[in-house]
Amino acid sequence: MTESSESTIQHDDGRVELRAPGELEGSALYNVDLAPVPVVRRTWTTWDYAALWISMAHCIPTYTLASGMIDSGMSWWQALGTILLGNLIVLVPILLNSHAGTKYGIPFPVFARASYGTRGSNLPALMRALVACGWFGINAWIGGAALQTFFVEIVPAWGGALGTLHGVPTTQWISFLMFWALNIVIIYRGMELVRRVERWAAPFVLVMTAILVVWAIYRADGLGPIMASHGKLDDTGAFIKVFVPSLTATIGFWSTLSLNMPDFTRFGRSQREQAIGQIVALPSTMTVFAGMGIIITSATVIIYGNPISDPIQLGGMFHNRFIVGVVMFTVVVATLAVNIAANVVSPANDFANAFPSKIDFKRGGLITGVIGIAMMPWELIKDPERYINGWLVGYSGSLGAVAGVLIVDYWILRKRTLDLASLYVAGGAYRYHEGYNLKAIGATFAGALVALAGMFWEPMRPIYNWSWFVGFGLAGVLYWLMMRGSVTSGPHPGLAEARIAPPR
Repeated sequence: MTESSESTIQHDDGRVELRAPGELEGSALYNVDLAPVPVVRRTWTTWDYAALWISMAHCIPTYTLASGMIDSGMSWWQALGTILLGNLIVLVPILLNSHAGTKYGIPFPVFARASYGTRGSNLPALMRALVACGWFGINAWIGGAALQTFFVEIVPAWGGALGTLHGVPTTQWISFLMFWALNIVIIYRGMELVRRVERWAAPFVLVMTAILVVWAIYRADGLGPIMASHGKLDDTGAFIKVFVPSLTATIGFWSTLSLNMPDFTRFGRSQREQAIGQIVALPSTMTVFAGMGIIITSATVIIYGNPISDPIQLGGMFHNRFIVGVVMFTVVVATLAVNIAANVVSPANDFANAFPSKIDFKRGGLITGVIGIAMMPWELIKDPERYINGWLVGYSGSLGAVAGVLIVDYWILRKRTLDLASLYVAGGAYRYHEGYNLKAIGATFAGALVALAGMFWEPMRPIYNWSWFVGFGLAGVLYWLMMRGSVTSGPHPGLAEARIAPPR
C-alpha cells in the first residue's frame, strides 16, 4: 500500500481509507453511520450486488410497469424494449456515482459534500430522501395489501371485522401498519441483516414468479391475447408520444439509486466486483421480471376473462389457503426487500447527514417511515396516469439535475480524486461559502426548473417528457461552466489548520 496524504492510506487496488478516523470523532459532520467504511469491512462481493439488484427489481411496481405502457397502446415487445433501454441508460449514472463509494467507503450524502459543500449537501440529500419516503410509503401500502389478502383468506371475517375508515377496511390499515413496522424492525438490526435479506429474497422471488408463469401458460394453453397483440400505436408520431414519457418514467424508476448507490458500494470489495454485479443484474432482471408480469397478465385474460395485472388480486383468486399463502408471502418478501434497500437505507443516511450529532441511521429510518405515511401513498398509486406521468416523470427531472452536478464534479473536474478527511471537516476543502457551494445549488435549481416547467406550462410539455435528460444535461453543463478552473484535486492545503479538537 502507498501513502496518499497525512490523513489517508491508499491501497494497491485504489481504495482509500482514513489513517486515524478517531481524530474526526469530535466533528459536527461525523458520526459512526456516516464515517468511511474501513477497508477490512468492505466485504460485499459481485453476488451481493447482483442479489441487491435482483431483489430490488423483483417488486410489484416492476411487475406492473409494462402493463401500464401496454394500457397506453404499446405492444408487449415495445414495452419491454422501452424498459430495457431505460435501464441501460440509468445504469450509466449508477455506475459513475458508485465509483466514489467503493474508492472512499463513503455514503451518498458525504459524497455530495464534495460538490455541494459540507452543509449544501443537505439539498440533494433531502431531495433524494423525500422521494424515497414516497416510495417507502407506496411499497408499504402494497406489502400491507398482501398481508390483508392473506389474513382474509385465513379468517374471512377479518376483512369487515372493524368496519371501514376513509372508504378502506379498517383491518387493511392495520395490515399496512404491520408491514410498515416490519420494515423498521429490520432497519434497526443494521446493514448486515439488510444484506442477508437481499441475498435470500433474490432467488426466492425469482423462482416463485417463474412457477406462476408456468401455471399461467399452462392454464391459458398459451401466452394469451396481450402477447399476440401488435399494440394500438399505428404510426411513428403516436408511438413517440407514448414512448418518450414512458422511457423517462423507466429512468425515473431508478434515478433515486443513480444518486445513492455509494450507500451500498461503500461496502464493496473492489470496483470490478460492484460494477459487474450491477451491469449483469439490473437491466436483465428488470426486463425479465417485467416480461413475466406481461405473460401472467396476458394469460389471465383467457383464464378469468379480463386482464389482472395486480399479483395480489390474482393471488386472492385461487381460493386455496396454501396457494394464497405462498403467493402473498412471495409478494411480502419481494416488497420488503426492495423497500429496505431502495427506500430506507438512503434516506436514513440523508437525514443523518442533516443532523449528524442528533440523528443516526436507525432514527433516520424511523423518520423515513413516518414521512412515508404522511405522503399518503394510497393516493399516489391510485391513478396510473398520475403514477407514471406525474410521480415518476416529475421527480426524475430534479434528481437528474443532481446526478449531472455529481458526475461532472467527480469525473471531469476532480478526476476521481477527493480529500477524504476534508469531507468531515467544516473548514476543509469543501467549505466553499460557509459550507454551501452556491454554483452547484444554482445549477441544480436551473436544471430542475427547466425540466419540470412543462408540468405547469403546456408549451414546455415536450421538455417535461424528457425531464431526466434535460435536468441532467443542463445542470451538468452549467456546473462545469461555472466551476472550471476553480477546482483542484488532492489534499486541501489548509486542512491541518482546520483540524477539529479531540472529543472530550
